[in-house]
Amino acid sequence: MSSHLPSSICVQACSVADESIAQAFALKHKLTFYSASEEVDGVYPYILSYQDKLTSVIQTEKGAPGPVSASFIGGKTAHRLQFGGGKGQMIAKAVGLNKGVVPSVLDATAGLGRDAFVLASLGCQVTLLERSPVIGELLASALREAEYSDIGAITLRMKLIQADSTAWLNEKNSTIADVIYLDPMYPHRDKSSLVKKEMRLFQTLVGEDLDDATLLSAALEKARYRVVVKRPRKGDEILGRKPSLQLIGKSCRYDIYALKRIEELKKTP
Repeated sequence: MSSHLPSSICVQACSVADESIAQAFALKHKLTFYSASEEVDGVYPYILSYQDKLTSVIQTEKGAPGPVSASFIGGKTAHRLQFGGGKGQMIAKAVGLNKGVVPSVLDATAGLGRDAFVLASLGCQVTLLERSPVIGELLASALREAEYSDIGAITLRMKLIQADSTAWLNEKNSTIADVIYLDPMYPHRDKSSLVKKEMRLFQTLVGEDLDDATLLSAALEKARYRVVVKRPRKGDEILGRKPSLQLIGKSCRYDIYALKRIEELKKTP
């Protein structure tokens, strides 16, 4: 997986209070930086914007959709937290929470962190791996924003690591999580404006997941109990080992690769 940063994005601090962290990111990744008092040059289709301690990506073209952030406060995340169905959700069943265990989870394709947040809200310790520095910065900002909020106890169970997942997994000499969760990028059938603008952003910043088979192979070596892969309901399985079972929903399914019976976690001291 590549972690390139396109030349089409710049960094702007929208207040003096945000300038130090925004400038540090720009310097680290060799991106053009604009202070709060400067007007961004029109050549940049994307702006990584730091405003009131929340970071977002703004698309600047005429008619572009609104900002994309990874905030866990309010919106769909809050609705899912309240009405999502708890351990009855498909993702909870897929990682084994319905078996009376609370596994540790490595989300190796973190994205905007929504699935990781759901699992953390159900008690899992979740490590998030994100290869894109910009998406990783959105996640880091969302975690900082949530730290002293009503959901702070949930996000304390979420640890973010900026890394290429396959390389990171291959560097480890032993298993690193009870469950490894993968959600490789694929064309979404959901036509909502929210999904479309987020997918456009991911395609620009991250590119396509052309190495999902390699990532699955690495995950199977480093998970203790199972690997879970989220796929479109009618999408192809990832090449390689066949899943042990599948949970199929209306728009997506979960391919489960069982390595050991996850119920054995109950017996672990």
